[in-house]
Amino acid sequence: MRHISMILLLSLLSLQAFAQTKEAPKEEGFEMKQYYFVMLTKGERRGEITDTAVINEIQRGHLANINRLAEMGKIVVAGPFGDNGNWRGIFIFDCPTEDEVKELLNTDPAIKAGRLAYEIHPWWTAKNCVFK
Repeated sequence: MRHISMILLLSLLSLQAFAQTKEAPKEEGFEMKQYYFVMLTKGERRGEITDTAVINEIQRGHLANINRLAEMGKIVVAGPFGDNGNWRGIFIFDCPTEDEVKELLNTDPAIKAGRLAYEIHPWWTAKNCVFK
């Protein structure tokens, strides 16, 4: 048990050092790439918009915007959660900066209307592991 605790501690310290440097770890034959993970949450105005026609129009615009950003290669993953919690869905963006992610998020009609809000987190994975 003590051995497992030491491995866990060393792993956590390595991850903390990685997070602080904001640079990808470099190993022979292994390269990391940064993406941006966006957690979509319920927006502050979600309860104020009750007209079904308006909600449907916002949703159509939201989906069209996702498709547009996917065609541009900016969103590589998008999808809703299956429950009715505060977390509404996720995006994973392939953008060079967080500022670009924010600019693109603010083109979303559901975010503009206040039905959705978001949190942005830099996220790393092995290059070409899942995404092109």
